[in-house]
Amino acid sequence: MTIEELIQEQPLTFELEYADAPAEAAIVEHEGEEIAHSTESRSKKEQILALYEAGNTDIAQIVRQVGARPSYVAQVLQSAGYLTGYFDLYTTTGREQNVYSRFFRNVLSFKTVEAARESVQKIDRLYNYFERLGDRAGQHQAMVLALTGKNRARWSGKQQESQVFGEWLAQH
Repeated sequence: MTIEELIQEQPLTFELEYADAPAEAAIVEHEGEEIAHSTESRSKKEQILALYEAGNTDIAQIVRQVGARPSYVAQVLQSAGYLTGYFDLYTTTGREQNVYSRFFRNVLSFKTVEAARESVQKIDRLYNYFERLGDRAGQHQAMVLALTGKNRARWSGKQQESQVFGEWLAQH
């Protein structure tokens, strides 16, 4: 059986060591005092903010206590101004990640196949620009954005849009 057949037959899952931890109530120790937070009446967002404000700044602990994905916890904390410098596949490309972020702001789109093609054209122009400058890091950032587009489209069920990014990556 090939890897492709295995993946289609039984999708791979990424299990976190704390994925099965219950999230009924979170107890946070802050300055030697235990604070219980009921999670039943609050939204996950409210729970995340309350835990952080109570002194729990470890994303993994917040994830475990609230039962949310790390990306969601990070997004909530970033939006509230509590967290900077966290980036993954699902965080916005509109925020400054590095010195190249301003070049790639609002470039990524895969709503339709045509939008994906337009994104790839913009990424390609930036890739070529950095190539003319001899800036390999800039070229790498263009490739990372194309890979991000490919993966986001793929995991959103948009196979044709994903293929547009994948074809560009295969050429570079």
